Amino acid sequence: MDDVDGMVTTAVDEFGSLDYAVNNAGIGGAQAPAGDLDEAEWELTIDINLNGVWRSLRAEVDQMTSQDGGGVIINMASVLGHVGFQNASAYVTAKHGVLGLTKTAAWEYADDDIRVNAVCPGFIATNMLDEGGITSDEELRQEIAGRHSQNRLGEPEEIASAVVWLCSDAASFTNGEPLTVDSGYRGI
Repeated sequence: MDDVDGMVTTAVDEFGSLDYAVNNAGIGGAQAPAGDLDEAEWELTIDINLNGVWRSLRAEVDQMTSQDGGGVIINMASVLGHVGFQNASAYVTAKHGVLGLTKTAAWEYADDDIRVNAVCPGFIATNMLDEGGITSDEELRQEIAGRHSQNRLGEPEEIASAVVWLCSDAASFTNGEPLTVDSGYRGI
């Protein structure tokens, strides 16, 4: 918790308050059928992808409830928080958990003027896809891209725009929402 508390303290020292926070903890994790996944790999993926988001949210809420004006928290989930994906049970489980955490925290802190939402990206052209072999294998890249209505991977800027909107006053009545930015992704 020291690192997370330090992150919040640094933001408050620098800007005077913590008005917005984006919890973007995530690794792809080991790829294997659920029954074959090594327990240590399972625990690592859950710890980073779900517990890391919760640890951050806990520190952010502590600060936001103590300041005037509340704040906005955005948890990065995934389209895989809505569907299953073969050989990615730990990742999928963690992202489903992020959505549950988001919806629950939204209700718990609404009276403190804190909005908590999630963004659920489809497959986005990032280093994480590179590391997972999706973008380096042209056949696999085309298969994954074809699961999106626009037959392409998303761009990081498209996700950033959704986050900025959720942090804005234009989204003032949006709370507990898993905003999906996925070009109509269809699972397998």
